This record gives sequence, structure tokens and C-alpha cells, in this order.
Amino acid sequence: MSRPWNLLLLAWLIATAATLGALFLGEVMGMTPCVLCWYQRIFMFPLAIVLGIAAYLDDRRGALYALWLALGGLTIAGYHTLLVAGLIPKAWVPCSAGVSCADQKLEILNGVQIPWLSLAAFTALTLLLIVYLKKSSR
Repeated sequence: MSRPWNLLLLAWLIATAATLGALFLGEVMGMTPCVLCWYQRIFMFPLAIVLGIAAYLDDRRGALYALWLALGGLTIAGYHTLLVAGLIPKAWVPCSAGVSCADQKLEILNGVQIPWLSLAAFTALTLLLIVYLKKSSR
């Protein structure tokens, strides 16, 4: 096993854990996601598949595709985190009806909110993929 491959495997494990966590919150706990959470899911769910295939094949191109998905999710997760923290005005909230994007009610691990976990996952994925792409041969 080559060392760069381990980075892809770890990225796949993070994406899979985030996907399973989002599915657990939505399907088992019955929590309806807000609009920004849906957008983050749109970026995270394919990552679990793309990174799984890329890790299985040790495929640099799959990691490159995954990097763009991770960067898109990182952008939305960063915006959502700033919104929940109150650093973005409520007038810029994209959620007009349904579940509020700014008022998160679920906290786990003594105060950690879901958008923060999403930001951490997308940040970790982005960093792992950048390091993998630098270490792997072209």
C-alpha cells in the first residue's frame, strides 16, 4: 500500500461517515434539513461514491473530481456556518419558508452544531485531497 492511497481512503471514510450521519439525522431522527443543508448534501453524497471508486482504483482523476465537489461543499458550509454564528445578516438567509437556515436547534457533543461539523468535514476532505494530489504521480 502506498502512502498517498491512505489519504484517499481516509477521505472516503470521512465522506461516508458524513453521508451516513446526514441520512441518520434525516431518515431515522426525522429532522427536516434546511435549504443550505440540502445543498451541502448535494456535494457530500456523491463524494462518498467518487472517493470510494477513486480509493479502490487509486485514481488521481477521481481525486481531482472529488476536490471540486469538496470545494463547492466547503463554500456552502462556510456560508452556513457564518450565518448560524450571526456574522451574516438575516436578510441574506436563502431559506424563505420551511426550516430556518440561521436558527439551528440540534447541538451534539456539548454545543457543536451541524453546520460546524459539515464545515469540518469539507475542510478535512479538501486538505486530504490537495495533499494526495501533490504526493501522487501524474
